[in-house]
Amino acid sequence: MYARLLTVSAAIAVAGCSSPLDAPAGRFQAQADRSLAEAWTAESSQAAANLLAADVEIIRLDEAAALPDYLAYAALHNPRLEAAFARWQAALQRLPQVRALPDPTFTYGHFIEQVETRVGPQEHRVRIAQTFPWFGTLQLKEDIAASAAEAAYEQYQAVKLRLFFEVQDAYLERYVLARSIELTQENVELLEQLEQTARAQYRVGAAAHGDVIRLQIEIEKLTDHLRSLEDRRRPLTARLNAALNRPTDSDLPWPGKIPDHRLDATDAELLALLQHQNPTLRALQKQIEQQRLSTKLARKAYYPQMTVGVDWIATGEADAPNTPGSGDDPVIGSLTLSVPLWREKYDAGVREALALRHAAARDRLDAANTLLAEAQTVLYRYRDADRQVALYLDTLIPKAHQSLEASLGAYRSGNGALLDMIDAERLLLEFQLAAERARAARLQMLARLDMLVGAESPRRPDASTNTTDRITP
Repeated sequence: MYARLLTVSAAIAVAGCSSPLDAPAGRFQAQADRSLAEAWTAESSQAAANLLAADVEIIRLDEAAALPDYLAYAALHNPRLEAAFARWQAALQRLPQVRALPDPTFTYGHFIEQVETRVGPQEHRVRIAQTFPWFGTLQLKEDIAASAAEAAYEQYQAVKLRLFFEVQDAYLERYVLARSIELTQENVELLEQLEQTARAQYRVGAAAHGDVIRLQIEIEKLTDHLRSLEDRRRPLTARLNAALNRPTDSDLPWPGKIPDHRLDATDAELLALLQHQNPTLRALQKQIEQQRLSTKLARKAYYPQMTVGVDWIATGEADAPNTPGSGDDPVIGSLTLSVPLWREKYDAGVREALALRHAAARDRLDAANTLLAEAQTVLYRYRDADRQVALYLDTLIPKAHQSLEASLGAYRSGNGALLDMIDAERLLLEFQLAAERARAARLQMLARLDMLVGAESPRRPDASTNTTDRITP
């Protein structure tokens, strides 16, 4: 399903196309950090805009549009995803900021009362100084910013997966609604045909007036149910439009056919994939790494900072003629060390970093437990829907067709009761709607599982099931 989305993903992430963030594990290396931070240039931004504009021209949400088209459209237009992408890009811009040295200082001094020296009066003083943090401090700050950028990237991936699930879920709900309307309309038409037959038979005395009334009642009940189904189209369409960033009252065509896919992996394999690939867990792991590095950075506060400076003093000519060195400007080099005196403050900084690291580790453990429990629930619901699909399509619907055919034949020959025929028709409709609901639920659970795992779960087509299309006797 996601093959079409590869182009869209490239468009969304063109600014970081050389990013090692796509790797399954590991943090940025120093050179990779620099290339990734420098990738978001005006040229790459324009290239992304051009590529996005080209894709917008390609994607059309018309009758021919399939689910991948809706996912691609949402990836290009959803503001929540754009915001997450912008936060990732903002985090990348921290790297060149934190790895830079502090700004050098320039000091100018004017002697209000000139200092007379042997070689002449001192008139002005200029100082240029540069502060250097303790060895390794800047690298640690860069590594911390890189870990934060990786966490922002994983959070962006989590938003994207959540968006794709919401689009698929709304799309499948609309599919179920469309099939429900279609099947209910077919049943109304069949009952209307039977009502006309009952009227004709009643006129010649071959049927009771009560049969005509019962059919009319059943037709009114189904017609009212059909109106309720048609009224649901607007809120479901608004829900899908919201994910696509379209006006909520914009019209969308009914979904076409949906695939029948089944999982092609064991529960243990999927749960292992979840713990390894889930972007929320990966983001929390990056935060743990960030706090580990922050602890090392906090310990750098125990060491002094060094400031290297150069002073130049403008000196006038000496009053005494022929004085050696008259008017020479002295140049002074200096080295200043800060004095890390307040150890209680530095100790508190280390304890703070350790506590935050412990909190991040506990947050990840709690998130993993919650996600694994949710995955177990999703797997149960998938298996339940998968069982129902096979039950309805392979067993119950064929038998309901046979029952309806038998009831119709018996009624038309005068050997069957009308209520038996109506019950058979109602039962077939119930089974058909339940089958469509189960087919959609199976795909919805697969979509939710993709969101939890962090990638499309292994699956295979299910060619063993029969169609749910109604066969009118």
